[in-house]
This record gives sequence, C-alpha cells and structure tokens, in this order.
Amino acid sequence: MPRYETPPASELQRLLWVKAGTSGHMDEVRPGIYIGDMYAAKDKHLLQSLNITYVLNAAHGKFSVNTGASYYRDTNISYHGVEAFDMPSFDLSPFFYSAAKFIKTAMSTPGGKVLVHCAMGLSRSSSLVLAYLMIHEGMTLVEAIKAVSQHRNICPNSGFMEQLRELDTTLHCQSAAF
Repeated sequence: MPRYETPPASELQRLLWVKAGTSGHMDEVRPGIYIGDMYAAKDKHLLQSLNITYVLNAAHGKFSVNTGASYYRDTNISYHGVEAFDMPSFDLSPFFYSAAKFIKTAMSTPGGKVLVHCAMGLSRSSSLVLAYLMIHEGMTLVEAIKAVSQHRNICPNSGFMEQLRELDTTLHCQSAAF
C-alpha cells in the first residue's frame, strides 16, 4: 500500500467548494456537529430549537463575535471561546487540541450537539472542525475536507490550510513511516 502523504495546498483547495448553492447561516456537517456564522450563533431560539448544547466560538473577543458564556447564561449551552483572527499569519494550531477536546466532549455527551462558528462560518470554524475530525476521528486532511464540504462550502485561509497540513503530516505520515 502506498504511504499516505499530505497533498499540497493547491490540491486541497480544489476539494473545498463542492456543495451546490449558497452557504446558509448554519449547516450540519457531521451528525451533531454544525458549522455556522455569527447570525446563527446569536440566534438563541434557533440554537434551542435544534437542541444545540455546546457552542465553540472561533471568533471570540470584543472585536469579533462578542457572545461569551454570559450571552448563553439563560440557556443550557456550554461555551468555549477561541480568540482567533482570520488572517493567514495567525497561528490557529495552538487551539486545535483544546477545540477538538471541546467538540469531543459535546459528541460524548448523550444528545450533545455543537455549533462551531466564526464570523462567516468559512475559515476559522471549519479549520477547527477539520482538526477535530483529524485528531479524534482519525481522518486524513483530505478525508476531513471531503466529509465537511459535502454539507457546507468551507474555505480555510492559506495559513490555516498550511497549519492543517502540518497537523495531517504529524498525525498520519509519521505512523506510516514505521
């Protein structure tokens, strides 16, 4: 069997926009895992109607999507914020494992559903969901992109894509080398 190698970013880009039509405010990309934008995150009625019990804000902070745990205090939603900026120069990788652990906790909770969001639901949030799928579901980056982009158009920025490629290499290529 040929050894797995992380494809170049240019090849990965071609896998991203496969879902026909426009991206809505929120889409279920895996059972119980939703990716959405700031409008979905701020619509507590929508979140409660979908039984969302966890919210991971990948655009946390007063200059981004300023929700926070206090915003959801009148709900049964657990909150986790990541103060990330959607710029190729921003290092999102230090948040991959903590975000993946939060999503894993939601998925391990009976009836748990998680909304992972940023401002537009394209770059930061999708990058953290891809990292979760790679870390906890053992997917390669290619498999994770294909799984998510069937349900939502996503577009991690070039810096995040490189960081995901590094994670992919760390998780999948070192084990194949032995």
